[in-house]
Amino acid sequence: MASGKYSRVDGRKPSSGYRSTVAIVVSVALLLIGVWMMMSYTVVPVEDTDVSVENKKDVKAHVLESGSDSIDDARNEESSDSASDNNDTTDDGKSNQFEDNPGDLPEDATKGDTNGNSNQEEKNENFEEINVNTEEKLEDQSEEKSEDGNREGESEIELENRKDMKEDGESKVSKSEPVETDETNAVDTEEKSGKSSGETKDGEEQLVDKKDKESEAEVLEESTTQNGVFSTQALESKNENEAQKSSEMENKKYYHWKLCNTSAGTDYIPCLDNWAVIRKLPSTKHYEHRERHCPDNPPTCLVPLPDGYQYPIEWPTSREKIWYRNVPHIKLALVKGHQNWVKVTGEYLTFPGGGTQFKHGALHYIDVIQESVPDIAWGKRSRVVLDVGCGVASFGGFLFDRDVLTMSLAPKDEHEAQVQFALERGIPAISAVMGTKRLTYPGGVFDIVHCARCRVPWHIEGGKLLLELNRLLRPGGFFVWSATPIYQTLPEDVGIWEAMKKLTKAMCWDVVSISKDMVNGVGIAVYRKPISNECYEQRLENDPPLCPDSDDPNAAWNVPLQACLHKVPVASSERGSQLPDLWPARLGKTPYWLLSSQVGVYGKPAPEDFAADIKHWKRVVSKSYLSGLGIKWSTVRNVMDMRAVYGGFAAALKELNLWVMNIISVDAPDTLPIIYERGLFGIYHDWCESFSTYPRSYDLLHADHLFSKIKAKCNFMALVSEVDRILRPGGNIIIRDTIDIINELENLFKSLQWDIRMTYSKDKEGMLCAQKTMWRPKDEEIIKYAIA
Repeated sequence: MASGKYSRVDGRKPSSGYRSTVAIVVSVALLLIGVWMMMSYTVVPVEDTDVSVENKKDVKAHVLESGSDSIDDARNEESSDSASDNNDTTDDGKSNQFEDNPGDLPEDATKGDTNGNSNQEEKNENFEEINVNTEEKLEDQSEEKSEDGNREGESEIELENRKDMKEDGESKVSKSEPVETDETNAVDTEEKSGKSSGETKDGEEQLVDKKDKESEAEVLEESTTQNGVFSTQALESKNENEAQKSSEMENKKYYHWKLCNTSAGTDYIPCLDNWAVIRKLPSTKHYEHRERHCPDNPPTCLVPLPDGYQYPIEWPTSREKIWYRNVPHIKLALVKGHQNWVKVTGEYLTFPGGGTQFKHGALHYIDVIQESVPDIAWGKRSRVVLDVGCGVASFGGFLFDRDVLTMSLAPKDEHEAQVQFALERGIPAISAVMGTKRLTYPGGVFDIVHCARCRVPWHIEGGKLLLELNRLLRPGGFFVWSATPIYQTLPEDVGIWEAMKKLTKAMCWDVVSISKDMVNGVGIAVYRKPISNECYEQRLENDPPLCPDSDDPNAAWNVPLQACLHKVPVASSERGSQLPDLWPARLGKTPYWLLSSQVGVYGKPAPEDFAADIKHWKRVVSKSYLSGLGIKWSTVRNVMDMRAVYGGFAAALKELNLWVMNIISVDAPDTLPIIYERGLFGIYHDWCESFSTYPRSYDLLHADHLFSKIKAKCNFMALVSEVDRILRPGGNIIIRDTIDIINELENLFKSLQWDIRMTYSKDKEGMLCAQKTMWRPKDEEIIKYAIA
């Protein structure tokens, strides 16, 4: 210490001894004051300390870095700045929370500890010898502190929480934070503070000041953009949802599939084999037991394969023969073998091409019809045909040779597996019956409806069933009827024939031709539906009556049959008022009733929408599907587009030797009439229910954004099970959907032991191609409502 000059009161100079004594006393006094000040820091009450925002950072840093430092000791370092904290309080005495704007902080609260402890520099000079070890220890800790800046952000938040507890009247310290009260630790803490505050050389002092400012800026940034060690509820919830979704997908990867145990066995059709409902039907007079009765809870099990099942024979060989073990039913061969429907030939079932009305071959029969009515013009004017009571569908199978597409229809009845035979042969067919409800097709779409000994009582109950055919026929379309009443003279046949003549005349159908096929020994009557309403208006009796204007002829989903006539559309812009162009020109031509004032499915004017769909699917099929998926297209015959829209996918496959069943969902825009106008065909369906076809019917399924819609609507797993049911082993499925759906389906298909041929994703959209295998699970699930 430098000694000052003092003068005595009496004016005399003090002696040198006296001056020495005074110097010693002063030194000792300063020493005692310094010790007293150090010790006084250890008893500052926690309740009375209002910690500044910046110093809270240092408190947490000490707690994290050294378990031997107490919270109280750490707060002692900040006592010199406590006055500044009072400027950082609101009117109610509570400290402001750390804001995004650093201007909310007092200036000294953002300067660290250096200025706050500047007075300690002189006082600590006398204790350099004592502080040597402490300084070394502090330097190590200071390095840790500068290297671990993120802990400082944590300290601010944790200490703020403790301050809030204090203000609420709680002054207890968390048990997880060690509290040390040892006096030595108090001295160490003070000397650490002194070291960090100012007891450094000039260069070190600048470095410390720079680090403090960097740390200070880091805390500001941490407070405004991050959350320290604490997560947010939004993030926690998001992570949990993703974890559950990931877990769900992982579980589905190992989904435990079971076989369906039903009375129908390998031929199970859920909506046609619901015996719990069938047994309770009050009547079966109108074939109610052959209609659809879908279960409330569709099955999620897998249909077993027939013993010895083999990959199907390729078209066109399949038209003549199929593997017996794939459809192991011989009843029809025993009953109808003499009519050349089907025969058992070794390991095959063979089809000579005959039927009840064309025992000597369908092609000759087809040509007789053409010769009797040249306007039929197979494959040009007549492109889309409905064959009612099709048997094994040889009529439709051989119409392919005339470039005609035939929808073959028959019930699941005592003619065992007739529709299944048709599909196995590669011929379009559907299991349905003309009973109490309309068939699920729009009105006025078929060029021809054919019935060869189809056993449908057309003439009864006011001609209700024949009037349903009238709804389905386009104006100017033909009804071709080949049955015994036309050419036999038995009393029953004569009675039916007279009734049919009266009914068809009342319906204004023209009798175009009544001819006889001399080779097959049968008669054929051909009727034509009128193209105007003139005949209806001139009838003397309104019987059958005209349908009310409120009756929509296109409404077909679960709509009861009505014994009435729908008027023919005549306005030039109304669908049905004009005949379509000849095939194949009609395939790519925009339907005349699509107007630019109408908005299409994709949001463009309807004609542009239609044209864009054609262009899109041509590009996708040619650039991707035909060459990029590894599908052997020569093995593909039966195809289903599960969400068809305008039929662009089917049209793009025109040059291939296959056919496409276009499905329009009942809750989608009704574009099925457009598909028929193009010379293609399809059907309405609700994918929350099972499709009316046998298991193992299709070689290829195509689903464009179908699964995501079903997931939001009904049982997603039931649809996956249904896809497995109707797809053949060795068959493929192409799916386009959101990336989440693609990922989920990929895992499910893997759980089915399917081969994943390709996956692709871009911009949250994806595509998946998978191939079904022969794998079947071993465990079984009894479907009680399917037990007869």
